[in-house]
Amino acid sequence: MTARTRQTLPPGFLLPVRDGETDEFYLNLGPQHPSTHGALRVVVRLDGETIREVVPRLGYIHRGIEYQAERDNVLQFVHFADRFDYLTALQNEHAVCLAAEKALGIGVPERGEWIRVVADELTRISSHLIFLGSFGTDLGGTTTFLYAFKMREAVTQLFDELCGARLTTNFLRPGGCARDLPEGFVQKTRAALETVKRGMDEWDVFLSGNVIFQERTRGVGILPADRAVALGCSGPVLRGSGVEFDLRKKEPYSLYSKFDFDVPVGSVGDCWDRYAVRVEEIRQSARILEQALDDVPEGPWRSKEKVSWRLDEGSWWSEVETAKGILGVQLESQGKSDKPWRIKVRSPSFSNLMALDEMCRGQKVADLVAILGSIDPVIPEVDR
Repeated sequence: MTARTRQTLPPGFLLPVRDGETDEFYLNLGPQHPSTHGALRVVVRLDGETIREVVPRLGYIHRGIEYQAERDNVLQFVHFADRFDYLTALQNEHAVCLAAEKALGIGVPERGEWIRVVADELTRISSHLIFLGSFGTDLGGTTTFLYAFKMREAVTQLFDELCGARLTTNFLRPGGCARDLPEGFVQKTRAALETVKRGMDEWDVFLSGNVIFQERTRGVGILPADRAVALGCSGPVLRGSGVEFDLRKKEPYSLYSKFDFDVPVGSVGDCWDRYAVRVEEIRQSARILEQALDDVPEGPWRSKEKVSWRLDEGSWWSEVETAKGILGVQLESQGKSDKPWRIKVRSPSFSNLMALDEMCRGQKVADLVAILGSIDPVIPEVDR
């Protein structure tokens, strides 16, 4: 297919074709491809092996979750949050609950906030471990998947004890949590953290120090800091470009202001920096959890106030720092109903994915899988 037949191709490509200079052609990556981390179609315009333009095509698994919010009250909507990004389910619930608590005017007891922080950081570790395993596998190192899941299994068992589920871990409620911690949870969490820390020391030798892995990631898919900000990126994608912005530090919510931890950032904004940020974030999450486990507050885990789910007229916004970035929830009510008039979700993977084209231009087609993997998107969160 030559450049002269471009008008027959799908719309959405923005760069001018250099008519007569080269023969360009189009390649579809997905929507059924393991490296797209879901049903994502990526249309690539190629000049030989060189990428000229990348356009993500979304909507293959759109489920109308936000529309469903108009049919349920805010409590019923909490479990839908598990289905945005199923790897950050508890963090998603936290964002929905924060918006609901603002709308209903209810607070959360200290023990309930403590449990939320523990759940959030365990979720961050779990999500990043899946990234590490799948990222190595995307680049040909299939053994990495087994190493990462061995570490993650220790965290997954904690989720199972906490709420009876290993993946869609529905547990948080407006005003606190569904139940208190199970017996022995603190001791088991300490043991799980030791497993993760030992595993991460092995990981640095096993993958981070691998010369082939470094060649595939260093200097590949560079996203400058100013462009990361302009495109609305957040989370490890933003911090990998050298922007030190983390909601837990800049705009603390829950009990995060009480904990001492660092915000890792990159310097180049390439695939390596985005990878290295997540590796260090696992260690920093373990650091937060160790501080939390040393000071477990007593008392109720959920507000005892009798809550009516009827919402007053108004608009409320909440946001949390998930493993993928900033997840925001906008809750709108016209009053006189227990059902929201509108819930709008600002998903981090959507904005991060919009930087894919800028990261890929001028790279080789073999680098596309590495660049896409370094964004760590979960497509159900993008489509919803």
